[in-house]
Amino acid sequence: MRNDLNEMARLIRATCLRAIHAARSGHPGGSLSIADMLAVLYFDVMNVDPAKPDDVGRDRLVLSKGHACPALYAALAHRGYFPVAEAETLRRIDSIMEGHPDFRIPGVDAPSGSLGMGLSQGLGMAMGAKYQGLPFRTHVIVGDGDMQEGNTWEAIMSAGFKGLDNLVVIYDGNKLQGDAPVETQLSLGDVAAKVSAFGWHTISIDGHDTAAIRAALEEAKTVTGKPTFIVADAVKGKGVSFMEGVLYWHGSVTMKDEELNDALKELEAA
Repeated sequence: MRNDLNEMARLIRATCLRAIHAARSGHPGGSLSIADMLAVLYFDVMNVDPAKPDDVGRDRLVLSKGHACPALYAALAHRGYFPVAEAETLRRIDSIMEGHPDFRIPGVDAPSGSLGMGLSQGLGMAMGAKYQGLPFRTHVIVGDGDMQEGNTWEAIMSAGFKGLDNLVVIYDGNKLQGDAPVETQLSLGDVAAKVSAFGWHTISIDGHDTAAIRAALEEAKTVTGKPTFIVADAVKGKGVSFMEGVLYWHGSVTMKDEELNDALKELEAA
């Protein structure tokens, strides 16, 4: 299973890079850093069916760091929601593959724009499931910028207070944001300790180890009376050596033909 998930993560990375290259803009760094998480969620853990994208009992995913949508579109395409070729029409004027997730895209459960809004949407979904007695689980992927927003911490406080054990957050801690390293811009400190103080179950993992990601998500299913917060130690631009940990590749950048070719060759070799 792990090898299958690693291969899917590789395909997600390759597809989102081709999309960003074709668009002549986009955010490769943060897209690559969540590929392993999306592979595990969509191809192992989440209860979803591309043939029934609006099924009321489906598990939900909210990509709060919406600028990383090329990776989400790639995951949805490979899962069968729409052709892979359509995922590669990112940001085209005649395409629904917008620069941030939109409801018009099959499989997208929530739109996203300004950072900090995703967890509040996920909170509402989790509360709705409890109120209606529905078994679905809600997963939210947040980034470093999300964790610097007050709205995020309001949702953390509320979810912990309400004991929403059907809510799971994966924090893509890739340590770089638009203008500077997170530690320089606004240090987040010990995120796990802070979130735990609000009544959450916390787990810290390697954000690129698909087995560890899967184990954390399975552990979250066993937790009762608390939401789960997974701190994923991640690398911006993961999978492409010249992008890894390099602030330039946060976005929005134009990839040269040779850069795309070099990146795809490296992913293929891996």
